[in-house]
Amino acid sequence: MAGAIIENMSTKKLVIFGVILLLFQAFSFMVGGLIAPGPTSVVHYLATKCVDTAKSHQSTKWFMPWGPNQCEKIRTFDEAMAKKIEANNIVFAVHIPLPNKEMSPWFQFILVILQFDIAFKMNNQIEDGALATVDVGLAYRDDSLSEWTEMAHSLEQRKLNCNFTTIKTYENEGRYYECDLLPFMEVGSVAHKYYLLNIRLPVHERKKVNVGIGEIKDIRLVGIHQNGGFTKVWFAMKTFLTPSILIIMIWYWRRITLMTRPPVLLEK
Repeated sequence: MAGAIIENMSTKKLVIFGVILLLFQAFSFMVGGLIAPGPTSVVHYLATKCVDTAKSHQSTKWFMPWGPNQCEKIRTFDEAMAKKIEANNIVFAVHIPLPNKEMSPWFQFILVILQFDIAFKMNNQIEDGALATVDVGLAYRDDSLSEWTEMAHSLEQRKLNCNFTTIKTYENEGRYYECDLLPFMEVGSVAHKYYLLNIRLPVHERKKVNVGIGEIKDIRLVGIHQNGGFTKVWFAMKTFLTPSILIIMIWYWRRITLMTRPPVLLEK
């Protein structure tokens, strides 16, 4: 037909073309549902309480929660009080990933969520609008023998939003608050195999730093990263579809240039 981009199609050809498109769409859904794994994985970490025995805290010293060069540990803060270890000398260490595993660039990103385990005490309750100050260091390495290299270091504040669901009495001391999860950090690209987090909760009573935040028992982290298998399937489908789209666009523009009339704005 004169002035048309594509010719008129018979009913048979149109049905065949539509069925092919539906089959291709169904195939794409099957690849995503049967071959590709879930988009993301969630890993839970419990921070290890390490003791910094040095009198002057060195930012270049890294505390490993496990392995041959693991730090000196304590299990509870009651043990720290018995050993006369101050809060400023306790470092919460988290190794990403878990033992006998390693990260991969196929994981695309790492998103970390922070959660405090805070016990109720009558003489140490969480104040309204309490802010938790965390001194965080992030390091990386690509094998289990090399030294850790600092990647980032920051002093951050997070507002605590916690509720105590039972009556505040001495009988209920030791029960835990229900606290909201806190955004912690995000690594935009996973370029290294191993990551190490060292977290401190500095206490300064005069400056009201980490005062009125309750009795913190543990620090838990939730790591979220994109699955490598999902990234590979996604990359493969994009690799196949991108040239296909380019071929269709080239064919379409060629059909436009063959027309006797100039192309309209919508066709351009």
